[in-house]
Amino acid sequence: MKKLYLNTGRMNTIFNDLKDSLNGTLTLENNQYNLTVKSKNAKGVIRGIMLSQQISYMEFDIVFHKDTMLSMESGINSPIWFTYCFEGNLRHSFGINGKIKKVKSDQTGIVRNTSAINSIFYFEGFKHIRFSILSCNTSNIENTDLFSGLDKVFRNQNGNYITVATQNFLIAKKIKEFKAVPQKGMVKNLLRKRILESILEIELEQYSYGYLKDIKPIIALANKQIEELKRVSNLSISAMFSGVNLVSRNYLSRMLKEKYHLTFSKSYNQKLVS
Repeated sequence: MKKLYLNTGRMNTIFNDLKDSLNGTLTLENNQYNLTVKSKNAKGVIRGIMLSQQISYMEFDIVFHKDTMLSMESGINSPIWFTYCFEGNLRHSFGINGKIKKVKSDQTGIVRNTSAINSIFYFEGFKHIRFSILSCNTSNIENTDLFSGLDKVFRNQNGNYITVATQNFLIAKKIKEFKAVPQKGMVKNLLRKRILESILEIELEQYSYGYLKDIKPIIALANKQIEELKRVSNLSISAMFSGVNLVSRNYLSRMLKEKYHLTFSKSYNQKLVS
């Protein structure tokens, strides 16, 4: 069995560890990591992007050439992993001797491990596996309602939370939208971030209320914001703020936050006024 060990730190650390372990070729474009693997260890592609301090996304489309164990570090601030399987299957346990749960095609596995033992994923050799992991870090809260809600729902006393269920068709649709975003650069990443936030809203809603509460208003609001972002992406910055006299960096970022519910990093603010 091939054993891989990952430090669940920043995205560049994760992908450099994967590159070294799988002997792949790593590229970076528009903040997205693309690891192409064609070696004795595996064949396929792994992609990933970090869209904020709280949200990152990885997708695996790969065949491992032997049974493989992926051990991921955990700790008190470990994120929640929403794992969406589209083809094949994967297994998970808390620690090498923990109970194993299987996530099959068209299922979702939600994992949170804040204990001292590692989370371990198992993959069968020579079996095509295609799945995505939406990682949500609730330790640095920006959107209090969403992320504090997720923190409360997906937590238990012993630090090991896992549930496996049939995949929500609305979430599957959102993931397709995420992959198909046509815009480029900053706008593309803003759209992607909003789509992933809408997925987290759906997850929170369904596990908080078990579908007893209608989630259509949430989806409608998310779609409205995404469409507004698409419309804005077709305007120049000057056109977007025509009639605005004060265009300082702080004012622009505040306007975007209040009108479009977008928050920009320091680097994005610099791009806005360049």
